[in-house]
Amino acid sequence: MNTQATAQLHLTDLPIGALTLTASDEALTGVEFGRVEHVSLDHVPNDVLLEAAHQLSEYFAGKRQTFDLPLSPEGTEFQREVWQALQAIPFGETRSYGELANSLGKPRAARAVGLANNRNPLAILIPCHRVIGADGALTGYAGGLLIKQALLDLESSRS
Repeated sequence: MNTQATAQLHLTDLPIGALTLTASDEALTGVEFGRVEHVSLDHVPNDVLLEAAHQLSEYFAGKRQTFDLPLSPEGTEFQREVWQALQAIPFGETRSYGELANSLGKPRAARAVGLANNRNPLAILIPCHRVIGADGALTGYAGGLLIKQALLDLESSRS
């Protein structure tokens, strides 16, 4: 399966601002905050991008709690393991980095989990926004803490 991104799509009418989606013909490869131009990628959206846009619109409208999309995040084996665990956090719930590390059977790996979380190339779809500090505080997020809080508020109001 060729998972090299070949196309991009910009979503601009979202409650959190713009997102840039990238995909191969087979799977979604990236979700970035803002309008990011990838000059090497086609601007004609493929079926994967169109379906991702549809599902994200449903999510923000409160009509979807999970995503059913082919995903192809690039990362190390450990990062992919963390990203898989993130997808198991239910809509409207949060976990601490330590809880996530424990769920992976690596109780001393909270910091490594945080680093893997930071490298998540598929924001929202792999819900790294659901991970918080051990004290319940919001911690770093690629889209910024205001967007992280907005996503958590959206989910908690609909769960």
